[in-house]
Amino acid sequence: MKMLAALCATCVLAFAADAEEVTRAAAPVRVDGVLDDAVWQQATPIAIDREWAPGDNIPAAVRTDAFVAWDDDKLYVAFRAFDPQPGRIRARFAERDGALNDDTVGFMIDPYNDDRLAYQFRINPLGVQADAINSDVEGSEDFSWDAIWDSAGRITNEGYVVEAAIPLQQLRIPAGGQARTWGFLAMRDWPRDVRHRFRSIVTDQNRNCLICQFEDLSGFGITDVGRNVEITPTLTGSIQQTADANGSLRTTEKSLDPGVSGRWAITPGTSLQATVNPDFSQVEADAAQLDVNTRFALSFPEKRPFFLEGADFFETQLNLLFTRTIADPVAGAKLTGKSGPNSYGVLVARDEITNFLIPFDQSSFRTSISRTSDTAVLRYRRDLSKRATAGLFVASRTGDEYSNQVLSGDSFIRVTERDSVRVQAAGSRAEYPIGLQTFGQPPGTLEGHALLVSYGHNDRDWSWWSDYAEVAPAFRADTGLFNQVGVRSGSAGAQRRIRGGPEKWFRNLYFSVGGDARQQWDGNWSEWGSDISATYEGSRQTSIDLLIAPNQEHFAGTTYHNMRYSIDASTQVTRDLNAGVFVNWGETIDFTNRRAADFVTVQPYTTFHIGQHFSGTASWVRQDFRKQTGEHVFTASLPQARLLYHFNRRMYVRAILQYRDVDRSPEQYKPLIVGRESRGLLSQLLFSYRLDAQTVFLAGYSDNYAATETVDLSQTNRAVFVKLGYAWLF
Repeated sequence: MKMLAALCATCVLAFAADAEEVTRAAAPVRVDGVLDDAVWQQATPIAIDREWAPGDNIPAAVRTDAFVAWDDDKLYVAFRAFDPQPGRIRARFAERDGALNDDTVGFMIDPYNDDRLAYQFRINPLGVQADAINSDVEGSEDFSWDAIWDSAGRITNEGYVVEAAIPLQQLRIPAGGQARTWGFLAMRDWPRDVRHRFRSIVTDQNRNCLICQFEDLSGFGITDVGRNVEITPTLTGSIQQTADANGSLRTTEKSLDPGVSGRWAITPGTSLQATVNPDFSQVEADAAQLDVNTRFALSFPEKRPFFLEGADFFETQLNLLFTRTIADPVAGAKLTGKSGPNSYGVLVARDEITNFLIPFDQSSFRTSISRTSDTAVLRYRRDLSKRATAGLFVASRTGDEYSNQVLSGDSFIRVTERDSVRVQAAGSRAEYPIGLQTFGQPPGTLEGHALLVSYGHNDRDWSWWSDYAEVAPAFRADTGLFNQVGVRSGSAGAQRRIRGGPEKWFRNLYFSVGGDARQQWDGNWSEWGSDISATYEGSRQTSIDLLIAPNQEHFAGTTYHNMRYSIDASTQVTRDLNAGVFVNWGETIDFTNRRAADFVTVQPYTTFHIGQHFSGTASWVRQDFRKQTGEHVFTASLPQARLLYHFNRRMYVRAILQYRDVDRSPEQYKPLIVGRESRGLLSQLLFSYRLDAQTVFLAGYSDNYAATETVDLSQTNRAVFVKLGYAWLF
């Protein structure tokens, strides 16, 4: 026993000795991409010397040195990224989070060192920023999170140099002044013939977590991080015009709206946010999606800063919070934080209108009523151990003659280093205004439940998974996103990875097979199917994915046996041009006319750069739909382009063009009456200057056009807006 105790003590001392002590900076660092500050001579060095993809922990092909220091206000990280051919470095000016295909360096930190959540920061050679929150519990990487921080980059004759300074008040860190150990990972992406990815650690790909493998940096003894207050007043002016019956544009609304948002880090781990009369205008159009022959309502990602901050605190496997359901808030407040093993989040907001997603077992749609509603959400999670977490979620949305409450519990267990299990159960109670019954919402009080159980395994060569879910017909979570209720479903699958190398004809091969089934609440099967796929990854960052998907679907009393196929291929044509095409074809259901049909969808797409300043993306979705006897039903086209010119990393102009064109054969829809053609054009122009994530000057113009078979394309509305926001940090 004494020998065992001595051995354990030796292991603990050895582990502690492995924790590198990080340097405290004697003076603030000037972030200019020139490593001439004195602190960099004494900063803690970290070598980024292992390639984890596509190689498996082989020595890095190029040298990269990282340096870390800190003071009471900021965390400082610098990089020297050497390159034998500096002329091949990919570096362009881009929007925030938009340079991830460039050469980049970066780092991830886990201030609580609890192996669950990490902040990620990445920088390209011109100082363009990207930031995200990674969660090993949810298995997510969320780039919608934006912090206020400084960065600078500079290309040299030897490669490039990057500096970054992260204000500690932007992070949630453990309170108290005692020395603490943080988890830390430094990384570099080196895209050439293939994208080589390097890390400062040996990555054990037989473990299904990343944050749990970070190396330890000790000595963070932060005692004072200031008043921790961030205030951002905004002023937004807009003019909107709408076409009258004669097609003439008339000014319908002019507005000049002040607003203010604030954030107070009550403790280093707890943050309070509030906003009054917030400007939630969209500064970028949602990416258009084809909505022809669809059963379920479309959804678009959240982009509004107030809701994105701290969004990770509210995550659950069931999508119980989808903040775009809060459409036009008057005011809102949010409290999020972490203290020891406990994390918590509270969100409240008042909405001027109330949007509803009305779900059924085979379809869903959205509607809205002009009544205010109040939303309140509580999320609590406790870390039971390094491998187990349990949580609680409560949501309420209420209004005139309306209420909806949801209560949920969830857990996550990492059974082994390779296997994990997630379980979540929820119950709901709802009462709706009488007017919604005309849309099919059942009358009276609705009470229902939802359940999700999932298992996953990941190792170096294999992954397999299975899950089971059920959502009762009367379950409603109006703060979330549930397109389908009254179903039970299950799925399972496995994937095999075969590693290649520079001397072989492939870098990676993936073979996978999966199956899924869905049952209606009355026990009848509504759908089953399988996916059989093979993926090739090779030189020039080429990827080719082949898929065969046989399935059976039951709709409106008829069973359909469908076979579908798809090919998705892309390649880096040149250093500045990536191109690809997605083709999907086979048998499907014509939901409008309740019959079998054949379809072909073709979508070419490309991303291009011209020099460091001009870039763009373009795609064209074209879908052809025919009866199985060959008669044309409809053809839908959706070309869209996004073009940007960056003056520098803070200022750019952007143009977005989206065109929707649907050509139908009306005789195929009888007795329904449909138009032969419908067209619509969206064009948007934006000038943006961003000093940081919150300090912005925006000026924009957008318009919409529409046409039918009898009316030429004409303008339906036009809007001009200007927004000014400035963030003060105290």
